[in-house]
Amino acid sequence: MSQYLSVSDDVKLGENVKLSKFINLYGCSIGDNTKIGAFVEVQKKAVIGKNCKISSHTFICEGVAIEDNVFVGHGVVFINDSYPRAANMDGMLQTEEDWKVEPTLVKKGASIGSNSTILCNVTIGENAIVGAGSVVTKNVPADTIVAGNPARILRKINE
Repeated sequence: MSQYLSVSDDVKLGENVKLSKFINLYGCSIGDNTKIGAFVEVQKKAVIGKNCKISSHTFICEGVAIEDNVFVGHGVVFINDSYPRAANMDGMLQTEEDWKVEPTLVKKGASIGSNSTILCNVTIGENAIVGAGSVVTKNVPADTIVAGNPARILRKINE
């Protein structure tokens, strides 16, 4: 199976992590008992907690921190740059020195539905639920269900 995995030497894997085929992990940290689905990329300095499920075709970029017990559905994309550009004003390709990583935090127990996009500089609160296909542009309160583009509060979970 290792022939279908791209896991660099600087990845920190917890105990009992389950890795599917066709993944790309580098410079990241993944906690105990977490499952990473097929066709997932996790970039350097991204952190995934314990007991998480990261479903297939998901992209977790630098600057994303996912706490314990989080579910991430299929095809979820995280963004770490509010104003991405390929080149500087002089036409030269940008390098890491030309931009600043903008963070995203997903708190304990949250669930993110398939095909959602999570912009940077947001926090998804504890036990919150993001509906499938949502575009999260601002913070999601704890114990709240949001959905849509842009994601809007639908209700508290216990209502």
